[in-house]
Amino acid sequence: MFSKKRASAAAAIAAGAALVLAGCAGGSGETPDAAPTFDPDQEVTLDLAFWGNDVRAELYNEAIAAFNEEYPNITVNSTFLTFPEFWEKRQTEAAGGNLPDVMQFDYSYLRQYSENGLLLDLDPYLGSIIETDPLPQNILDIGVVNDTTYGITTSTNAWGLFTNPVLLEQAGVEQFEGGSWEDYTDWMGEVTDGAGGAFWGGGDYTGRIQNFELQLRSEGKNLFDEDGTPGFDEERLTEFWESGAPIREDGIGVPQQRVEEVAPKGAFDSALTASELTWDNFGAGYLAGLGEGYTELGLIAPPVTEEGAKDLYLKPSMLHTISSQTEHPEAAATLVNFLVNSPESGEIFGTNRGLPASETALDAAELDPLSQQVKDYEASIADRLGDAPPVPIVGYGTLEEKFRQLGTELGFGTVTVEDAVSQFFSEMDVVLNQ
Repeated sequence: MFSKKRASAAAAIAAGAALVLAGCAGGSGETPDAAPTFDPDQEVTLDLAFWGNDVRAELYNEAIAAFNEEYPNITVNSTFLTFPEFWEKRQTEAAGGNLPDVMQFDYSYLRQYSENGLLLDLDPYLGSIIETDPLPQNILDIGVVNDTTYGITTSTNAWGLFTNPVLLEQAGVEQFEGGSWEDYTDWMGEVTDGAGGAFWGGGDYTGRIQNFELQLRSEGKNLFDEDGTPGFDEERLTEFWESGAPIREDGIGVPQQRVEEVAPKGAFDSALTASELTWDNFGAGYLAGLGEGYTELGLIAPPVTEEGAKDLYLKPSMLHTISSQTEHPEAAATLVNFLVNSPESGEIFGTNRGLPASETALDAAELDPLSQQVKDYEASIADRLGDAPPVPIVGYGTLEEKFRQLGTELGFGTVTVEDAVSQFFSEMDVVLNQ
């Protein structure tokens, strides 16, 4: 029997890795009664941490220089690491109560850090220091946990269907025109037949938890509600995984063995498949992986489970947060506002952090053709965009990875759907009851 418990204290922050944080509520950044303001004459030093590479670091240096032209009395000391190292460092700092003042933040960890009292309540700064007019309400709501705003979204992406025009032409098949999941499976079969064994129409989409989420949202449910209650039972998950059987067993989808052979690249950017369901900001990486001879991609809406459903949503590529222990909350909020909303940030970063969420920053960003395609795509799915789901539960990363692993085993035929469902619910029971 599956049981649940509110996920609140400690859990995994990365697939397969557990992180226990000491609660650090309170701190000098206490919530003011009146709308806060920053005194520009105050001499302040802030620490800023982000993940990325040398290219992103140089962009942050440019942004900080522009920020200092307007706020010369705020000294910003920035540091960056790769994504895994970034979160290892935050773990150590969280345990010691000395997180950086301002942090680039990943959506998957927002609930964990906020429920442990490690992040500053940003609501008092919204509409005053942090401008809200350039940020639509559904974007602002992304950073809310338990009715409190802890993060400001810098950029967004949405779930989409990439296609490869070169391979479709070789297979003699037109672009997928939309329709149900069954229609998409049939279309993949046409591509596979037309390719004559050179490539496949796609892969088994039931191996991705996001496609399951999409179907659940069309039914008015979430993967997990705010309190950790799952929006599905064993029967519903069984139905989903069984729907992928024709793709796995009838030769429609790329064989799992071929996928493993090209790792760490994927089947789509190895030209083994003509379509891929994923986040819309993956396009640049796909083109780079495909290399010479591939200059563009198709990007269209995913299959439809129920017409008129608000099944899609905008997900943050990243957010900015402030430590609850900061000694300078007003100055930190001023920096966050600049990094998210200023025209200078849009001009400097462009789409390096994803498509800017702020209309002010987006208007100032110079978009390359692929970035413009993503912008146009997100505009095209406006009628399908609903409210973002609750911030991921603590331990979501572990469950997402388990779902992927079981999808791989289903592809190899080393596990039955019945056993896969049993294993996933056992894992879910452990995660939700930590």
